[in-house]
Amino acid sequence: MSELLRRNRGPDDRGLVHRLTPEEAGWSYVGFELWRLAPGRGLEVAGDGRERCLVLIGGRARVRGDGTDFGTVGARRSPFDGDRPRPHAVYLPAGCGFALEALEEVELAVASAPGGGDFRPRHIRPEEVVASVRGVGTNTRYIHDILPETAPAHALLVVEVFTPGGHWSSYPPHKHDRDAPPAESRLEETYYHRIHPPRGFAFQRIYTDARDLDVTLTVEDGDLVLVPRGYHPVAAAHGYDLYYLNVMAGPRRIWRFTTDPAHAWLLG
Repeated sequence: MSELLRRNRGPDDRGLVHRLTPEEAGWSYVGFELWRLAPGRGLEVAGDGRERCLVLIGGRARVRGDGTDFGTVGARRSPFDGDRPRPHAVYLPAGCGFALEALEEVELAVASAPGGGDFRPRHIRPEEVVASVRGVGTNTRYIHDILPETAPAHALLVVEVFTPGGHWSSYPPHKHDRDAPPAESRLEETYYHRIHPPRGFAFQRIYTDARDLDVTLTVEDGDLVLVPRGYHPVAAAHGYDLYYLNVMAGPRRIWRFTTDPAHAWLLG
């Protein structure tokens, strides 16, 4: 199995499904955790030098962040609850810990990156999450910008994408592995995948121009994919809708990418 694919092994006795540190990933910025918490279960994390974005992928929780009580956060039961409902999230700057208590079954993503600057903790409500559509035909997908570069934060970029069954996403293939603004920015990236119905699958290819990295991964429900460099298109199998949560961070908090020249004609 590729080191870029982390299988969903289900939660441990604490509710932890995935924990990826920059050291383990072999990069410098992005950290990611995925928790599945039963009603009444809690999670506490002390403040440190990393900023965090808590995304309630599903369920409702009571959230407090270093003196700020956000009350009940969350509404949808899952990403597939209705017609692509937008999420609740909480942004926490560096030095700000948090405590969370699950009020019902909770699926929680914790994105992190090195923090800095003067930012305030805040509840990102669904009406603040910008929804948009990208692509045409079987390249159509639906975007929720949770923490875009226009929102205050130090390093994190967080977005979720809904790709209907039989469609392509992160396509035409693009990359962001060079610090060469304004054309391209260097961003590490993770994809946390959910599939509906969960017995389905998707494919993700990660490759470079030189093909020194070229892997194609079969992704199942709850898997995590690491994208350290290269192009990284995704395809959802017919009959199975795909959701993924992207976390990106790098030396500059901008998303600028290069499309694979072989496929740039698809942009018209």
